[in-house]
Amino acid sequence: MLDDTLDGRAARLNQRYRHHAATEVLRRAVNDPDLGRVALVSSFGAESVVLLHMVSVAAPGLPVLFIDTQMLFPETLEYQREVSARLGLTNVQVIRASDEQVALHDPHGTLHKTDADACCNFRKTLPLEQALSGYDAWITGRKRFQNGERAALEFFEPEPPLRLRVNPLAHWRPEDVQEYMIENNLPRHPLVAKGYPSIGCAPCTSPVKPGEDPRAGRWRGSEKSECGIHFIGGRMVRGKVPA
Repeated sequence: MLDDTLDGRAARLNQRYRHHAATEVLRRAVNDPDLGRVALVSSFGAESVVLLHMVSVAAPGLPVLFIDTQMLFPETLEYQREVSARLGLTNVQVIRASDEQVALHDPHGTLHKTDADACCNFRKTLPLEQALSGYDAWITGRKRFQNGERAALEFFEPEPPLRLRVNPLAHWRPEDVQEYMIENNLPRHPLVAKGYPSIGCAPCTSPVKPGEDPRAGRWRGSEKSECGIHFIGGRMVRGKVPA
């Protein structure tokens, strides 16, 4: 009997695509009935342009969900507009917390200083969860070389209770990312040249020194390493929004 649980579907998809390259995983997966309705979630960060380019070639009308936390670098917002236009992406959807939510939970814009998890939760995790409610799967740019919880990443993974996650670049090396950008003449995020290999919100992202982990500039000085939209130990991390 066909195992139609999330774990079963993920295992079946990983078996089906185990010998495929990233571009083929993406191209075929967006039409695979085992995935259903699919969207790409993109931060338009340092390496995002790789997947965005792949989508522009394979399925330019695929929904691209861009979370504007309203605390992003101005350079990221401009880069999002530039890349979307250049690649001809026709279905970019900007996702953000409502003005009412901001007024309720962070009226002074200082929550990130006292509870970064709660800030990420209401500005990023909850708006994305609402946006993804109409989809069966979403595509991420996570890769094994990013270490930590990502070291054993597969192409497909379950996200209980309802969705699957697709990681076409899971097996890529850092040099693969750079080579793809060069070969396809893709525009770089302007902050990369200023020492930001991993780019999040402006207050919580700092430049990285030579020899440091690429994500060392995210929430520097704290134990926090993920914003909450990705698994930690197999579970979604959700900070508590203050009442």
